[in-house]
Amino acid sequence: MTPTPLGMPAFPPFPEAAKEAVRDEVLRANLRRATHTIRDKRARAVTELADWEQLRAAGKAVKDHTLRHLDRYLLQLEAAVTAAGGTVHWAADAEEANRIVTALVLATGAREVVKVKSMATQETGLNEALEAAGIAAYETDLAELIVQLGHDRPSHILVPAIHRNRDEIRDVFRSEMGRWGRPAPEDLGDDPRELAEAARLHLREKFLRAEVAVSGANFMVAETGTMVVLESEGNGRMCLTLPDTLISVVGIEKVVPTFRDLEIFLQTLPRSSTAERMNPYTTMWTGTLDGDGPSAFHLVLLDNGRTDTLADETGRQALRCIRCSACLNVCPVYERAGGHAYGSVYPGPIGAVLSPQLRGTASPVDATLPYASTLCGACYEVCPVAIDIPEILVHLRERVVQGGPVTREGVRVRLRPAHGHTAERAAMRAARLLLDHPGALRAGERLLARARRLRPRRLPGPGRAWTDTRELPDLPAEPFRDWWLRERGTRT
Repeated sequence: MTPTPLGMPAFPPFPEAAKEAVRDEVLRANLRRATHTIRDKRARAVTELADWEQLRAAGKAVKDHTLRHLDRYLLQLEAAVTAAGGTVHWAADAEEANRIVTALVLATGAREVVKVKSMATQETGLNEALEAAGIAAYETDLAELIVQLGHDRPSHILVPAIHRNRDEIRDVFRSEMGRWGRPAPEDLGDDPRELAEAARLHLREKFLRAEVAVSGANFMVAETGTMVVLESEGNGRMCLTLPDTLISVVGIEKVVPTFRDLEIFLQTLPRSSTAERMNPYTTMWTGTLDGDGPSAFHLVLLDNGRTDTLADETGRQALRCIRCSACLNVCPVYERAGGHAYGSVYPGPIGAVLSPQLRGTASPVDATLPYASTLCGACYEVCPVAIDIPEILVHLRERVVQGGPVTREGVRVRLRPAHGHTAERAAMRAARLLLDHPGALRAGERLLARARRLRPRRLPGPGRAWTDTRELPDLPAEPFRDWWLRERGTRT
């Protein structure tokens, strides 16, 4: 498995990657079947709650309040974790986080770790950093295991192997499982129960001998220092209780003020992600306890662009995200292009607004991500914390085209406009000039109406790319202003 750390993009721009992905008919069939199934189940689960909109508003309010006072709650969290016997480490970026975790593992003498799914460690490229230090990291979530064994990359927040069908998974297990540990049965079929049993037996050996585990967390409670992980397979419970040392790498935005706040998110997250009333396994731990669970607990609080994102009044709402993946399952762009096209561990609509803020818009892939959307608004409608993703997308598009002030690594800087948008900027300036002069706008409308028979099928020059996938709209026989004057006899 060779994912690229979030700060080191090495992927083609979204349009190029998406063009390649949509040609893969198997991929599109896998995505269509999976996303439609998940979204339909989620819709039914949500309608069971009469107060869903109130829960959604409450989750938004809690997250916004926490982000406004993040400094206070993080210090409260650190004090609570320390008082409970844990150790807190602060990581400004991916490199520092990887260095901290690697040193902690080496200090134990262990040469392998088991992991319960953590997008933060995928973001930092932890597996590669551990491998460079001679430490093997084993993913234990079933979908993450499939991705790792297949030398692949995750393509979905909740279901990282959504792009694989059962035949492909069977072939991966047969060919690769033996290289990582217990091999798959020679007669392994493609029945989901057989595949799950092969994975269970393969992972059980790793759970029982692991001395160190690495986890993420869905939530951190500042009041008590409690970490919370929601999962559906039981692998999390094995990782979080059996090893002697537990290291949790968590983004600083995952903190909530009080234990009572979990009441909201333990209702909205399962229904929005797996369409369940509650997760089969909700594991909570607070520091260490003699004779019960790990004897050493380390919490690595990861920034990696989050405080820079917090400084953006419009973009900061992306930090509310609780990683439910509901926005991916309703997005028409994701359904056709898949997650790999986004060039990030955060695919789909949330990735299109989060990745360019965490790592900036300087690279070709990040400059194109804000355009990976139809702006249909379906993502906002299903978001359990009401992130207005279309608003952020438009905001980031403006940043790409116009440049302007942003915060990078805690310093206020001014971005230059991205390359390749000269014609777009010129068109916007011309539109602004025209709209500021009603007389010129009126004359332009009349000229277009009279020349409508000369309308080309495709635009020339820079506009050609736009009409490659769209038809120019028909022009009316007369402008609306002239129609109003003729019909009503008054000028507005």
